[in-house]
Amino acid sequence: MGHNTQRDACLLAGLQLASTFCHMVWQTRSVLRNVAVLVLDGVAPFDLGVLCEAFGVDRSDHGIPTVDFAVCGVERGRVRTSTGFTIDIEHGLDRLQAADLIGIPAMPGNTGYPEPVLDLLRTSVDRGTRLLSVCAGAFVLGAAGLLDGRRCTTHWMHAAALAVRYPAAKVDPDVLYVDDDPIITSAGTAAGLDACLYLWRREYGASVAAAIARRMVVAPHRDGGQAQFVEAPIRPARSHTLASVLDHMAAHLGEELTVESLARRANMSPRTFARRFRAETGTTPYDWLLAQRVAAAQRLLEDGTDTIDAVAAKCGFGGAAALRHHFARRLGTTPQAYRSAFSAREPGHTPVVDRG
Repeated sequence: MGHNTQRDACLLAGLQLASTFCHMVWQTRSVLRNVAVLVLDGVAPFDLGVLCEAFGVDRSDHGIPTVDFAVCGVERGRVRTSTGFTIDIEHGLDRLQAADLIGIPAMPGNTGYPEPVLDLLRTSVDRGTRLLSVCAGAFVLGAAGLLDGRRCTTHWMHAAALAVRYPAAKVDPDVLYVDDDPIITSAGTAAGLDACLYLWRREYGASVAAAIARRMVVAPHRDGGQAQFVEAPIRPARSHTLASVLDHMAAHLGEELTVESLARRANMSPRTFARRFRAETGTTPYDWLLAQRVAAAQRLLEDGTDTIDAVAAKCGFGGAAALRHHFARRLGTTPQAYRSAFSAREPGHTPVVDRG
């Protein structure tokens, strides 16, 4: 047997051994072997699609473990989605009882949720089943009492409503997803995909999660949180006596603006100015200015080609280090990562594809 032939045989044997070992490991796992998704009338199809894509596609040809997957309703039959079309459901609630992970997409709850559904979710958690909600699917978990005392999240537009409706829940409106085992909640629809990939990574390792992400042409992990997606207003409309000062501040973000200089412009003492500013804007001049400078930096990073140093100077941060610090504190990400995620591409631009 030649040297190359021996090498190839050893390589093949090693791959087979690794595959056998991975298969043995996968078979000992309890989660992601049997996944079911709950749907009710009015289900959001994109949220449902995320769960189906993450867990319902057979990728065994890429060495990814297969999942016994099903979409379930209160009973078998037809369910109408939030966009009007209908889907045929082959499984009722009994199928959920066999799942070790239950996915919950966003579904309307203006009239509440069926009690049999809530009972099943509670008993599922009691027997060790994990639940994963996408976007407003967290409201279903809240109705079942499963968010009480737990840290959780939902889409930033619904976070305040979730906290009001379920005051015992610890709602974090800034993160993309939260794992408070056995409850996993995610923000908007795309963040639901982040949560799904996180679960794959937690159970089967980074290489499996990366392979799934590569098949879907998405990032296996995103930096930052929801805060980077919330558009910040330039000036609160309820400010009256300080309107001209706020306009001046917004128009001169790159300049040094002190409480003393702003107070002179408002014809007030610094102490009176600071007190009036908080009364009319709900925050301090420093925090208001920081928020506007970060928002201005976001727009420049989205639409322009300035260097990070130039953006920092234009927005009044002085240097890139200060911009990175405040970006991380307020948005949970870096200026460069934000630019990569949000920058507009000119016609004809060819993106660089990461094949790794």
